[in-house]
Parts: sequence; C-alpha cells; structure tokens
Amino acid sequence: MIGLTKIFLVFFKLGAFSFGGGYAMILLIQREIIDKQKWMETADFLPILALAQSAPGPMVVNTAISIGYRMRKTPGALIAALGSILPSFLTMLFIAILFKEVSDNEVVERIFKGIRPAVVSLILTAVIAFAKSVKRWTYIVSIATALAIFYGISPLLIIIGGIITGVIYTYINRKKFTQ
Repeated sequence: MIGLTKIFLVFFKLGAFSFGGGYAMILLIQREIIDKQKWMETADFLPILALAQSAPGPMVVNTAISIGYRMRKTPGALIAALGSILPSFLTMLFIAILFKEVSDNEVVERIFKGIRPAVVSLILTAVIAFAKSVKRWTYIVSIATALAIFYGISPLLIIIGGIITGVIYTYINRKKFTQ
C-alpha cells in the first residue's frame, strides 16, 4: 500500500516543478505516475484524465484527487489535492509579498517571457504523446480538426460533437468499461 506521505510528496513535486497549468503538466504527471512510480497503466490513466478535464476546477487538482482516491480513497484524495495545490499557494503568497519590489524588474519580465515557449512545447509534447497512445483515433481526429478549421466550424460545435461521440462510444463499448 502506498503511503500518504509518498502521495503528498509526489504531487507536491509535480506542483512545484510544473509551469503552465494543467495541459502542460499532463506529460509530467504521466511520466511520474505511470513510468516512475508505476501506480497505474496508461489505459487506467486516460479515463482519469478525461474525467479531470470534464469536471469543474483545475485539471491538475482533479487529476491529483482522482489518482489519490484510487491509491488511498478519501485520505489519499485529500493529501494528493493538498500536495498539488500547496506549491502554487506558497509561490503566489511569496510573489504577493515581494511583488511591489520586483514588478518593474526587467530581469523578471524576461524570465516570464522565456517561460512562455517552454509551456507551449510542454503542451504540444503532451498532445503528441497521448495521440500516439490512441492510434485508431489519431487519423479521424486529424481529419475532423482540419475540416473544422477549413470550414470555420465553431469550437462549441466541435466540443458538443466530441461529447456526443464519447457518449455513443462508451454506450456501445460499455461491457469493456465495466470489467
């Protein structure tokens, strides 16, 4: 059984060394939880990720709660959430205290401008990594996205279409999900 301290430390580390929000952190969470800690397989992680994206609130916290709950039920969920939130909270508290001193500092502005491309690359890396794990859908999604951009289809319609497609797919394959 995985200890609560271990769950806290893993999610604290993820929260402390991740920049750019939820989508930029997906690959880091995957590497830590699946590859390094071996707490679950990719097939188990993808539904957690889908649920975390669908639920209200920050995706990273939702993912931490789901994984923590899977590991140690309610105490695990609470500890994972605390671990993922605490680094950002402490950082924001520190920045708020020192903001007046560094707000006009040119070095600080350059650092934040330098972080932006890194965040974009993290997001793209996560998208590519997950596209590879869903091989049969990659071709269909690529064509659908290209057609949507070409014809100027509203992103809202794409999201609604994705929801409907997911519900139909889950309904058709419900036996696979209940085993």
